Amino acid sequence: MDSRPTLIFFTSQRNGQCRRVEGYLAQVLQRRHNHETFAIRHVASEERPDLHERFAVAVTPTLVVVESKAVRGRLVQPRGAEEIRMFLEPWLR
Repeated sequence: MDSRPTLIFFTSQRNGQCRRVEGYLAQVLQRRHNHETFAIRHVASEERPDLHERFAVAVTPTLVVVESKAVRGRLVQPRGAEEIRMFLEPWLR
């Protein structure tokens, strides 16, 4: 069983900002050597609208951290790597 927190990246294939945020996220995790900190899941609105509804995600990109079966953090439309780093700081080494 995986005890790591889950980072859910709610995305859309039609949204260019989602691709930029994916790059920012990779940059933050690589810079801090935190590749294994999260179980990362990508959820495209086109493929899983049910999960977007379940997690009350109205816009993409949105990052949600789930830990111990509860939502512990949410970041809607991050604008850069620094904003993502600050959001994820409680979980980063």
